[in-house]
Amino acid sequence: MVLLFSVPRDYFVLATFVSTSCMMVGAVSAGGLRLPRRPTYPAVVFGAATAIVLYVVFLVGGWAVSSYHPFGITSASESSIYSLISSPTNPLSLQVAVLLFDSAGYESFFRGTLQSKLTPKMGVSAAPAVALLDACIHLLTLNMLWVGATFVTDTVWGITYHYGKGTQASFTSHLIWDIAIFIVRPVG
Repeated sequence: MVLLFSVPRDYFVLATFVSTSCMMVGAVSAGGLRLPRRPTYPAVVFGAATAIVLYVVFLVGGWAVSSYHPFGITSASESSIYSLISSPTNPLSLQVAVLLFDSAGYESFFRGTLQSKLTPKMGVSAAPAVALLDACIHLLTLNMLWVGATFVTDTVWGITYHYGKGTQASFTSHLIWDIAIFIVRPVG
Protein backbone atom coordinates (compact mmCIF):
# COMPACT_ATOMS: atom_id res chain seq x y z
CA MET A 1 0.00 0.00 0.00
CA VAL A 2 2.95 2.32 0.51
CA LEU A 3 3.68 1.83 -3.21
CA LEU A 4 0.09 2.76 -4.03
CA PHE A 5 0.34 6.13 -2.30
CA SER A 6 3.91 7.00 -3.25
CA VAL A 7 3.91 6.59 -7.03
CA PRO A 8 3.22 9.50 -9.37
CA ARG A 9 -0.49 9.99 -10.14
CA ASP A 10 -0.02 8.65 -13.68
CA TYR A 11 0.85 5.24 -12.21
CA PHE A 12 -1.93 5.06 -9.60
CA VAL A 13 -4.08 2.61 -11.58
CA LEU A 14 -1.15 0.26 -12.24
CA ALA A 15 -0.07 0.56 -8.60
CA THR A 16 -3.63 -0.30 -7.53
CA PHE A 17 -3.51 -3.54 -9.52
CA VAL A 18 -0.11 -4.40 -8.00
CA SER A 19 -1.11 -3.45 -4.45
CA THR A 20 -4.46 -5.23 -4.45
CA SER A 21 -2.93 -8.32 -6.07
CA CYS A 22 -0.40 -8.37 -3.23
CA MET A 23 -3.29 -8.09 -0.74
CA MET A 24 -5.01 -11.08 -2.36
CA VAL A 25 -1.80 -13.14 -2.34
CA GLY A 26 -1.30 -12.20 1.32
CA ALA A 27 -4.89 -13.19 2.08
CA VAL A 28 -4.48 -16.56 0.34
CA SER A 29 -1.18 -17.16 2.17
CA ALA A 30 -2.77 -16.35 5.53
CA GLY A 31 -5.88 -18.43 4.79
CA GLY A 32 -8.12 -15.36 4.67
CA LEU A 33 -9.34 -15.69 1.10
CA ARG A 34 -12.03 -18.30 0.73
CA LEU A 35 -14.17 -17.99 -2.35
CA PRO A 36 -17.81 -19.03 -1.96
CA ARG A 37 -19.06 -21.81 -4.17
CA ARG A 38 -22.00 -19.68 -5.24
CA PRO A 39 -23.42 -16.31 -4.26
CA THR A 40 -25.96 -16.28 -1.46
CA TYR A 41 -28.96 -14.04 -1.91
CA PRO A 42 -29.05 -12.64 1.66
CA ALA A 43 -25.35 -11.69 1.58
CA VAL A 44 -25.66 -9.94 -1.79
CA VAL A 45 -28.83 -8.09 -0.74
CA PHE A 46 -27.30 -7.05 2.59
CA GLY A 47 -24.15 -5.86 0.80
CA ALA A 48 -26.19 -3.86 -1.73
CA ALA A 49 -28.26 -2.29 1.06
CA THR A 50 -25.18 -1.18 3.01
CA ALA A 51 -23.66 0.23 -0.21
CA ILE A 52 -26.77 2.37 -0.69
CA VAL A 53 -26.74 3.56 2.93
CA LEU A 54 -23.03 4.36 2.66
CA TYR A 55 -23.60 6.30 -0.57
CA VAL A 56 -26.30 8.38 1.15
CA VAL A 57 -23.89 9.06 4.02
CA PHE A 58 -21.39 10.33 1.45
CA LEU A 59 -24.04 12.48 -0.25
CA VAL A 60 -24.72 14.17 3.09
CA GLY A 61 -20.99 14.36 3.83
CA GLY A 62 -20.27 15.88 0.42
CA TRP A 63 -22.93 18.51 1.00
CA ALA A 64 -21.47 19.27 4.44
CA VAL A 65 -17.93 19.61 3.09
CA SER A 66 -19.11 21.89 0.27
CA SER A 67 -21.20 23.99 2.63
CA TYR A 68 -19.07 24.25 5.75
CA HIS A 69 -15.46 23.42 4.75
CA PRO A 70 -14.62 21.67 8.05
CA PHE A 71 -10.94 22.02 9.01
CA GLY A 72 -10.43 23.91 5.73
CA ILE A 73 -11.35 20.85 3.65
CA THR A 74 -12.96 21.69 0.31
CA SER A 75 -14.48 19.72 -2.53
CA ALA A 76 -11.09 19.99 -4.29
CA SER A 77 -9.98 17.25 -1.87
CA GLU A 78 -12.75 15.04 -3.24
CA SER A 79 -11.94 15.81 -6.86
CA SER A 80 -8.32 14.76 -6.43
CA ILE A 81 -9.45 11.34 -5.20
CA TYR A 82 -12.01 10.79 -7.97
CA SER A 83 -9.59 11.83 -10.70
CA LEU A 84 -7.21 9.00 -9.83
CA ILE A 85 -9.66 6.43 -11.20
CA SER A 86 -12.33 8.20 -13.22
CA SER A 87 -9.93 10.16 -15.39
CA PRO A 88 -11.00 10.66 -19.01
CA THR A 89 -7.75 8.92 -19.99
CA ASN A 90 -8.96 5.70 -18.32
CA PRO A 91 -11.53 3.80 -20.39
CA LEU A 92 -14.65 2.64 -18.55
CA SER A 93 -13.55 -1.01 -18.71
CA LEU A 94 -10.26 -0.11 -16.96
CA GLN A 95 -12.12 1.91 -14.32
CA VAL A 96 -14.42 -1.05 -13.56
CA ALA A 97 -11.47 -3.47 -13.52
CA VAL A 98 -9.49 -1.36 -11.06
CA LEU A 99 -12.54 -1.04 -8.79
CA LEU A 100 -13.13 -4.80 -8.98
CA PHE A 101 -9.52 -5.46 -7.95
CA ASP A 102 -9.76 -2.77 -5.26
CA SER A 103 -12.85 -4.38 -3.75
CA ALA A 104 -11.46 -7.91 -3.96
CA GLY A 105 -8.05 -6.99 -2.58
CA TYR A 106 -9.25 -4.87 0.31
CA GLU A 107 -12.04 -7.20 1.35
CA SER A 108 -9.93 -10.34 1.19
CA PHE A 109 -7.10 -8.78 3.18
CA PHE A 110 -8.71 -6.32 5.59
CA ARG A 111 -11.90 -8.25 6.32
CA GLY A 112 -11.17 -11.85 5.29
CA THR A 113 -7.75 -11.90 6.93
CA LEU A 114 -7.24 -9.14 9.53
CA GLN A 115 -10.80 -8.74 10.79
CA SER A 116 -11.46 -12.47 10.81
CA LYS A 117 -8.35 -12.98 12.99
CA LEU A 118 -9.38 -10.19 15.41
CA THR A 119 -13.09 -11.05 15.65
CA PRO A 120 -12.75 -13.96 18.13
CA LYS A 121 -11.15 -11.58 20.65
CA MET A 122 -12.89 -8.32 19.77
CA GLY A 123 -16.24 -9.25 18.23
CA VAL A 124 -17.81 -6.51 16.14
CA SER A 125 -15.25 -4.05 17.58
CA ALA A 126 -12.74 -5.59 15.17
CA ALA A 127 -14.46 -3.60 12.39
CA PRO A 128 -13.44 -0.10 13.59
CA ALA A 129 -10.05 -1.43 14.73
CA VAL A 130 -9.23 -2.64 11.21
CA ALA A 131 -10.73 0.56 9.77
CA LEU A 132 -8.42 2.63 11.97
CA LEU A 133 -5.41 0.68 10.71
CA ASP A 134 -6.38 1.28 7.08
CA ALA A 135 -7.10 4.95 7.78
CA CYS A 136 -3.64 5.32 9.32
CA ILE A 137 -2.10 3.80 6.19
CA HIS A 138 -4.04 6.37 4.15
CA LEU A 139 -2.25 9.16 6.07
CA LEU A 140 0.43 8.67 3.41
CA THR A 141 -1.92 10.42 0.95
CA LEU A 142 -1.74 13.64 3.00
CA ASN A 143 -5.44 14.05 2.18
CA MET A 144 -7.42 14.18 5.43
CA LEU A 145 -10.72 13.76 3.60
CA TRP A 146 -9.45 10.46 2.17
CA VAL A 147 -8.28 9.34 5.62
CA GLY A 148 -11.68 10.10 7.17
CA ALA A 149 -13.57 8.55 4.27
CA THR A 150 -11.44 5.42 4.58
CA PHE A 151 -12.29 5.09 8.25
CA VAL A 152 -16.02 5.49 7.58
CA THR A 153 -16.15 3.11 4.61
CA ASP A 154 -13.97 0.48 6.25
CA THR A 155 -16.05 0.56 9.41
CA VAL A 156 -19.24 0.06 7.39
CA TRP A 157 -17.67 -2.75 5.35
CA GLY A 158 -16.34 -4.32 8.53
CA ILE A 159 -19.82 -4.27 10.07
CA THR A 160 -21.22 -5.60 6.78
CA TYR A 161 -18.64 -8.39 6.90
CA HIS A 162 -19.51 -9.19 10.50
CA TYR A 163 -23.29 -9.25 10.18
CA GLY A 164 -23.29 -10.48 6.58
CA LYS A 165 -21.24 -13.48 7.73
CA GLY A 166 -18.30 -13.04 5.36
CA THR A 167 -16.65 -11.29 2.49
CA GLN A 168 -19.50 -11.91 0.05
CA ALA A 169 -21.57 -9.17 1.69
CA SER A 170 -18.66 -6.77 2.25
CA PHE A 171 -17.29 -7.33 -1.28
CA THR A 172 -20.74 -6.64 -2.77
CA SER A 173 -21.07 -3.46 -0.71
CA HIS A 174 -17.55 -2.30 -1.55
CA LEU A 175 -17.88 -2.91 -5.30
CA ILE A 176 -21.33 -1.31 -5.64
CA TRP A 177 -20.25 1.71 -3.59
CA ASP A 178 -17.00 2.08 -5.57
CA ILE A 179 -18.83 2.02 -8.90
CA ALA A 180 -21.46 4.47 -7.64
CA ILE A 181 -18.99 6.92 -6.09
CA PHE A 182 -16.26 6.78 -8.76
CA ILE A 183 -18.19 6.18 -11.98
CA VAL A 184 -21.97 6.63 -11.78
CA ARG A 185 -22.21 9.82 -9.72
CA PRO A 186 -19.23 11.10 -7.75
CA VAL A 187 -20.27 13.07 -4.67
CA GLY A 188 -19.13 16.61 -4.20
